[in-house]
Parts: sequence; structure tokens; C-alpha cells
Amino acid sequence: MVGTPRGNNVREHRKRARLTQAELGGVVGVSRQSIVSTEKGDYAPSVYLGLRLARALGTTVEELFPLEEEAPR
Repeated sequence: MVGTPRGNNVREHRKRARLTQAELGGVVGVSRQSIVSTEKGDYAPSVYLGLRLARALGTTVEELFPLEEEAPR
């Protein structure tokens, strides 16, 4: 799965779950604007919010926020 330009897959998983940004925010206990900022990559959620997002979207934190592969040394 290809993530957003800022490297997360929250929007794709939210849409697949058929949730609005406000609905997802309500489920995980944050504002709609926090979800907007997270999807855009302007806000890096805490570990706890990342876990709540993953649980609400039926996936893993690693799937929502994949790490870029490091170049071999």
C-alpha cells in the first residue's frame, strides 16, 4: 500500500473503514482537526494515539505509520 506523501496510511485506512474524520476523532478521543493534521503528516501522534488509531481502524501502528527503509551502511 502506498502512503501519503508524508508517509502515513491513516486516510486510506479511515476511508476503507467508512469513517469520517470527525467519527474517527470521536472514537479515539481527539478532534477532527487532529485527524486532519495527522493524515496530512503535519502532526506526529503520540504512541498512545497511534495505538488507538490502529485499534479503531483494525490494523497495526506499523501499517499506519511505516518506517522508511534505511540505506545499508
